[in-house]
Amino acid sequence: MSPPPSRKTILTQVYQRLFAAYGPQRWWPAETPFEVMVGAILTQNTAWANVERAIARLKAADVLSPAALRRLPLENVASLIRPAGTFQAKARKLKALGELLGRYGDDLARLFNERPLSDIRRELLAVHGIGPETADAILLYAAGNPSFVVDAFTQRVLGRLGLIKEKARYEEVKTLFEARLPPDPALFNEYHALLVEHGKRTCRKREPRCRSCPLLDLCPTGQAALG
Repeated sequence: MSPPPSRKTILTQVYQRLFAAYGPQRWWPAETPFEVMVGAILTQNTAWANVERAIARLKAADVLSPAALRRLPLENVASLIRPAGTFQAKARKLKALGELLGRYGDDLARLFNERPLSDIRRELLAVHGIGPETADAILLYAAGNPSFVVDAFTQRVLGRLGLIKEKARYEEVKTLFEARLPPDPALFNEYHALLVEHGKRTCRKREPRCRSCPLLDLCPTGQAALG
């Protein structure tokens, strides 16, 4: 009897299966790294379509820059990003992001490129409104650093595959990927996006489509559900 596959092997198989099923996702949809950073904050607890509407309003008002967001009164920022929901709270977060970048002369290269990744992440996490998922999204999608993003879709898929416990901590799941995959930003980018697509289309929170799942033979939860 052959030994069970390692987590590294399973993670590689999951990626290959999802890529074959859904194809390249081409994330993150944005014109500039700063737009990625803004989107990472605005997407908290809302659908991406709402984020797109809010960003379009910021562009139309010509305030999609760190300096412009610092100058603009809080209530004006909140009004512009209203479509993204919880707009008062997110306006404060965007102002805090603008203040962070102001300390680097609004030069994203100075923020992202002059220190170890762990130091940059620590500084991002100290900014009001930036938690682990948002920080890692900024590091991966705006800065091109190998920092894996963990979200609810990731937790759900890996939990059903039996690779993590039901209430696994964020850092535990992040380490699972980063310790077993090459530190390749392009791979992390595509993998996270594929997990999101799989969670939306197949491994849904309610009524998952197990029969058509490309991971069914790897998934004890799906196999049990189908009897």
